[in-house]
Amino acid sequence: MSCYHRATLSALLFLVVGIDHVKPSQEVTEKIVEADRQVRRLPPSAFPELPTKIKRELERRGCTIPQVSADKKPQNVINGEFTGKGRTDWAALCSLNRASTILIFRNASAREPLELAPEPDADNLQAGAGTAIEYARSIKPAGRAYILKHYRAYGGPKPPTVDHQGINDAFVGKASVVRYFYAGKWLELTGAD
Repeated sequence: MSCYHRATLSALLFLVVGIDHVKPSQEVTEKIVEADRQVRRLPPSAFPELPTKIKRELERRGCTIPQVSADKKPQNVINGEFTGKGRTDWAALCSLNRASTILIFRNASAREPLELAPEPDADNLQAGAGTAIEYARSIKPAGRAYILKHYRAYGGPKPPTVDHQGINDAFVGKASVVRYFYAGKWLELTGAD
């Protein structure tokens, strides 16, 4: 079973250059840095479904929402029952200084969002069509059926009783982990492999 994998600079270099353990040339390093700078990041105002108070909090923090290169419609802002059954929670991938963190707004409250899984945006780049380097981190709701299906298929940590949704945190086309809130903490459950 493959655990949750994220692209590292060396893995990205392997995809771009095709050789493992290669010292990146100045040109390749510059290409990766430029790709990181060119990630399409939308302002919170691009998400009309987002409650106003949460939109304001994201703006106050200076968040932008990074977009998966292949997807043209806005993504990485979701809602669901992420912290308990019957709650309406919102989650957004907040990119600040080219690093993204999942912010979870419990019960649609803008006060004290939970912060989860910070990662440099460059760690979520992958080779795209031709010589393109593209952003590939995506969050989506994960329900009980998805969680159990992936646990049965790939093993990993046994899920607790699943009575609400998790957040599928994916490196698109590669792998994912389901972040599931249980007993006051976030568990990492098996996602796609």
